[in-house]
Amino acid sequence: MTQTQTGPAAARTRTFSWTDPAATAATLGRRAGLETIQAMIRGEVPAPPIMHTIGADGMTADEGRARVTLTPQEFHYNPLGSVHGGVISTLLDTAAGCAVHTTLPAGYGYTSLDLNVKFVRPATVASGLLTCEGVVVQRGRRVALAEARLTDAAGRLVAQATSSCLVFELPPA
Repeated sequence: MTQTQTGPAAARTRTFSWTDPAATAATLGRRAGLETIQAMIRGEVPAPPIMHTIGADGMTADEGRARVTLTPQEFHYNPLGSVHGGVISTLLDTAAGCAVHTTLPAGYGYTSLDLNVKFVRPATVASGLLTCEGVVVQRGRRVALAEARLTDAAGRLVAQATSSCLVFELPPA
């Protein structure tokens, strides 16, 4: 006999797909950072798999700034019933890193050196749309510093972060 589970303990599923990140990465050094991010926003360049993994809603970007949005879902939750700190940290790292990326000329990339996160309040499905804004504080030849703030739909601070990114020249294509 097969028993179907219903109610709060019923299993939920989620399916998503992504494109080969190596194929996309091989073409990115040909464009300036802002142009690359804006091409992703327009759908001309595939978004990185992490955006699909966390279920990000969207992104906007200008020189030295990036904004990522996410509607909290149950699959973001930790065992305590709030959005997992790793998801929040991923949003902060993405916004800060993409803000840095918008300042880079063609032929350059970056990687996060560190991320210092301060959690202020929990986020849940009831928090509504989460908005994470990253801004470049300083960019040198080799290191860029950025800050990011995550707010809920009511504009309340959920978390904030500072990030250092290593700027480097990409190998020729």
